[in-house]
Amino acid sequence: MMATFAAPQSLDYAQDDVTALILDPGYSTTRSGFGGDDCPRSIVPTSYGTYTVQNETKHVYGDELYVRPRPGLSLHNPIGRDGIVEDWDMAQKVWEYSFTSRLTGPKTQKNVLNDVMAADKMDIDAAVDSEEKPLAENPVLMTECGWNPVKAREMMAEIAIENWGAPAFFLSKTGPLAAFAAGRASALVIEVGASNVSVTPVHDGVVLKRGIQHSQLAGEYVSCQIRAAFKVNTPHPINLVPHYLIASRQPVEVGKPANVQYRNLSPEQSPHASYRRFMEEREILHFKESVVQTWPGPTGLLTMGPNNVPTEELARSTPSRPYEFPDGYNQLFSAERYRVIESLFDARAALPDQDEIYPLPTASQTIPELVRASLSAIDAEFAPLLLQNVVLSGATTLTPGFTERLTSELMGMFPAVRVHVAAASNTNERKYAAWIGGSIVASLGTFHQMWISKKEYEEHGPGIVEKRCK
Repeated sequence: MMATFAAPQSLDYAQDDVTALILDPGYSTTRSGFGGDDCPRSIVPTSYGTYTVQNETKHVYGDELYVRPRPGLSLHNPIGRDGIVEDWDMAQKVWEYSFTSRLTGPKTQKNVLNDVMAADKMDIDAAVDSEEKPLAENPVLMTECGWNPVKAREMMAEIAIENWGAPAFFLSKTGPLAAFAAGRASALVIEVGASNVSVTPVHDGVVLKRGIQHSQLAGEYVSCQIRAAFKVNTPHPINLVPHYLIASRQPVEVGKPANVQYRNLSPEQSPHASYRRFMEEREILHFKESVVQTWPGPTGLLTMGPNNVPTEELARSTPSRPYEFPDGYNQLFSAERYRVIESLFDARAALPDQDEIYPLPTASQTIPELVRASLSAIDAEFAPLLLQNVVLSGATTLTPGFTERLTSELMGMFPAVRVHVAAASNTNERKYAAWIGGSIVASLGTFHQMWISKKEYEEHGPGIVEKRCK
């Protein structure tokens, strides 16, 4: 049964009532919704689960990952840490799930993807496949990172037009879309996503490609720094146990050992270690949002502050923040809550990653140095305008003190130029800036001529994407 989408559609691209599907696939989450909306209607994990029933492989998508830790359930991500798709078959499944599960009309009982019992009886991949040509009446605008290779760009068009039956397609980089969402045609866009931080110079809506810079000192890197801090925590390391392994707990005083009963799962009942790490990441995300703070400057955390007092000592004198973990253990956090994010600005502050996912960073990977490298790679005449229009995007930029610290760093790096950092105060506007920009652009009457129609695609092949989507 083909999904019935809940928004009006049109095949006439000369009219103003075109309703496009906006798809913003990220490393952590995939966002989708309709052009003209204020924020995405569907936000689902990009990771998917795999488990075996009677020697048959099953897949799990979306929020169902959080509901039941199935025996042997392992987690996988079709997108690499560099932001490039590695598994196209599964990426397509996740993207399809993002809109077939959330953007459908009232007959949701027809959609087995929303039915846990039915999904156990039927391979959920077959449920996705049953949505034959699910976008036959919706043009698709997809977002991409600034360093997406040509083959990947062509594959995105192939999926949208050939596999989903979309009548038109467009591919846009996240940088200019975030600038448009902030109401700017020219901007220096700094995006701190889950797997990458990027700096993109945009002038009159055009990406200055030579200036695109990126590194992996982003949200997941900060999560690894938090794990490292937990392991060297005093008076004892913090044992991070996700909720699904907690049977019961009792309240304890601050700093006292947890009084907890763990759920005893046999190896046959337990999910894969990748599932546990996935659920631990949810708790770390909550810790980041509740406790972590960026030292606002003007000096860095590892430098000397006023009156020759080390800045880290000043950080210890600030009010501590309490946090309670799933097992009931709770602690007050002071300077360490600044330290775990400091290396985004000063590589010397990095804690060794004992999981060996990220090597110790270099200065060139930090955000200030990425900005310097970006502006050095483009014509010098653009720098003053761009530094007056610095746009922030991504959840990590919402960390308290982040905007102030970045402003301080850039003012110190470019003292002769007026620096202004535009950071939306609304959480959704910051988290989903690229999606919102895509929603705005796809709704403009002047954008209709930009679409690559299905007819053009069939005439010129996937190579038309590289020519039309600059």
